[in-house]
Amino acid sequence: MHILLLTPQLPYPPHQGTSLRNYNLIAQLAKRHQVEVLSFLDEGQSLAAAVPLLEVCTWVEVVPAPKRTTMKRVGQLVGSRLPDMAWRLWSPYYRECLIRRLTEVRFDVVQIEAIELAPYLSAIETARPRPLIVFDEHNCEWRLQQRAFLTDVRIPWRWPAAMYSFVQWRRLRRYEGEICRRVDKVVAVSEVDRQGIQAVAPGISISVVPNGVDLEEYGDYRGPKECFDLVFTGKMDFRPNVDAILWFCDQALPLIRRERPSVRLAVVGQRPHPLLERLRRMEGITLTGWVPDVRPYLAGATVYIAPLRVGGGTRLKLAQAMAMGCAIVATSLAAEGFPIESGKHLLLADTPREFAAAVVQLLDNPGLRDRLGTEARTFVRSRYGWEQLVPRLEEVYQSV
Repeated sequence: MHILLLTPQLPYPPHQGTSLRNYNLIAQLAKRHQVEVLSFLDEGQSLAAAVPLLEVCTWVEVVPAPKRTTMKRVGQLVGSRLPDMAWRLWSPYYRECLIRRLTEVRFDVVQIEAIELAPYLSAIETARPRPLIVFDEHNCEWRLQQRAFLTDVRIPWRWPAAMYSFVQWRRLRRYEGEICRRVDKVVAVSEVDRQGIQAVAPGISISVVPNGVDLEEYGDYRGPKECFDLVFTGKMDFRPNVDAILWFCDQALPLIRRERPSVRLAVVGQRPHPLLERLRRMEGITLTGWVPDVRPYLAGATVYIAPLRVGGGTRLKLAQAMAMGCAIVATSLAAEGFPIESGKHLLLADTPREFAAAVVQLLDNPGLRDRLGTEARTFVRSRYGWEQLVPRLEEVYQSV
């Protein structure tokens, strides 16, 4: 098959959720198909540095990611009924590149990676002959905004963010439903997301292809360690990650320090949001910023924490930590989408007191840490390697 993937950012290096999913799908698909990529290029990214991507694809073209001023964004929000995500990556030049490539090459499949690229659907629909159009929903976005609203509305100083999420939640329900009805195939990353999409697009067929992990890269790591008592990883300007670590540091960490005053936490991820600056002044907390490799931190973590309260899908960060054999404490939402058991693969906790107690329990019990880490690694190896997951996506291409 000849497949064209539209990606919201250059999928190399694969350092965070979207690029990790995109690169690993591409790398596996390219073993059996001709794969091309049309992508946006973020500031600081370089196509020349993406050699592994260029080696597996037959064609890659990039377009500079559009920049929106605050005034332009406000104008789009006020003057349009579309959700903010529909404008985030709108570029006439990207559309021209897509149309040109569709006239040059006959594709069997065009795959839209995430809702930010849905505005280009009309250009694909008019291609002749028309390819199979697949929409890979990285998150059920309307539900993500609903959860953000329900979290923020409880805190007065976050009411502006809550109102933004309320408006986006309502707009995304309509927009996601429309997009999912127009494409030929929809892919969700978890059963929970599938149900959320089904709620706004009743009757359509939705396949589940979860996020996975490179088992060779993470499961067989034998490199150096960066040792901390607690580790959290993620893109640190991403709203759910910001909310998670602030909640943990404000609500759960003080309770942990009553038992373990010297506990040390590493927050590992690029572009820490300004809201996190105050954490730098808190004793025992390290904000690393961008790191070339998160594996040393996972390997050196006594306990890996996933205190997420907002989000959707299956968390790549959790799959990576499990593949590394980490002992994990997570909220139920963070573990959503994985058929795992608290007490067997990890510990689940949803209140600050429960979360703190679970962390202290693991810090004090090396045997329990080892047992949970071993079970988590076995679980991921049995079903979440990318080489196991991508055949499910190929089945979607065949089920016309």
